[in-house]
Amino acid sequence: MDWQNHIISDKQVLLGKPIIKGTRISVELILELFGSGWTENQILEAYPNLTTDSLRAVFAYLKDCLQQELYFPISA
Repeated sequence: MDWQNHIISDKQVLLGKPIIKGTRISVELILELFGSGWTENQILEAYPNLTTDSLRAVFAYLKDCLQQELYFPISA
């Protein structure tokens, strides 16, 4: 999955937060929805501009961020 085809960061949109290309839907929002128990189908129905590939790109992006240590450490 090449997440760069689906996720961008633009300082003019949502203060530069990573978003799904062509939308104002942030990666953060998608993760919040999944974390709240939403299913993939519920998200796609609520946000018809999204695709299955754009949702998968969120997780590919997150994986790359974790591999590159672009996250906040969690203290024990």
